[in-house]
Amino acid sequence: MKTFTLPGTDIVAPNVVLGLMRIQEKSDDEVRALVRTATDAGITFVDHADIYGSEVHGCERRFAEAMRLSPSERERLVIQTKCGIVREGPYFDFSYEHIVESVEGSLTALDTDYLDILLLHRPDALMEPEEVARAFDDLSAAGKVRAFGVSNHTPGQIELLRRHVDQPIVANQLQLSLPHAAVVAQGVAANMVGVEQAASRDVGVLDYCRLNDITIQAWSPFQAGFFTGTFLGSPDFAELNAVIDRLAARYDVPAIAIATAWITRHPAAMQVVLGTTTPERVAGAAQGSDVPLTRAEWYELFRAAGHLVP
Repeated sequence: MKTFTLPGTDIVAPNVVLGLMRIQEKSDDEVRALVRTATDAGITFVDHADIYGSEVHGCERRFAEAMRLSPSERERLVIQTKCGIVREGPYFDFSYEHIVESVEGSLTALDTDYLDILLLHRPDALMEPEEVARAFDDLSAAGKVRAFGVSNHTPGQIELLRRHVDQPIVANQLQLSLPHAAVVAQGVAANMVGVEQAASRDVGVLDYCRLNDITIQAWSPFQAGFFTGTFLGSPDFAELNAVIDRLAARYDVPAIAIATAWITRHPAAMQVVLGTTTPERVAGAAQGSDVPLTRAEWYELFRAAGHLVP
């Protein structure tokens, strides 16, 4: 498993992350088996959010109840969570009170004294950046949050935050998979008139994050669209799966590892956030961390996913 020091922090992180949004109904043994499989593969980074689960903080609480981490076990894990979505609305709330209340709830649910990383979960159109800055300052000074980031934010939204927030924005969690790759594909087709792929939907967020040492965390890495189902093995992506299967045989890894490797091969040093609760799929995806796809193979997968290479 490849690791790196998350820019702006002293956190050593793997480039594959275990997402835990679907563990609410899992038994203690199932949660432990899932996390143990991940950590055995070198995935020592878990991703939560306050809204994951059947009630607020549900999956965070389920994780803590099942794992019952000792102090030494807690220190070996990087625990990230998110706040800002109000599920009863639904709406977004980046107010000082909501951020602090959410973090306190996450700390209690996770049975920990601190969060390694807190992300703002999707943009809040009514954000007052001064309130976010005050919340970050208080949480950092109290030792309750080590580092801060965002999710699904544009460069302009991040710049507005950075104008007021003293702490570095260390991560931006964005949807990215082989078929759902606008953040990568737009730049490949830049300046092409009449080409849909050339349309800018994110104002160059990939390059912006690279320029500002913000780690992109790819969520739904095996989804074809916005929770529309996986592309792996889907007849709708026959050409892509044929290439994936051929490369999987070449590297002697499962297909899911090739889909992972396409993201980790990118020089932006992105992290892949897994959403599966199947230990075998976690172990398979983890193998992608070390698959050294060539440029030709990377672009072959990109084309097979339906993207234009001029």
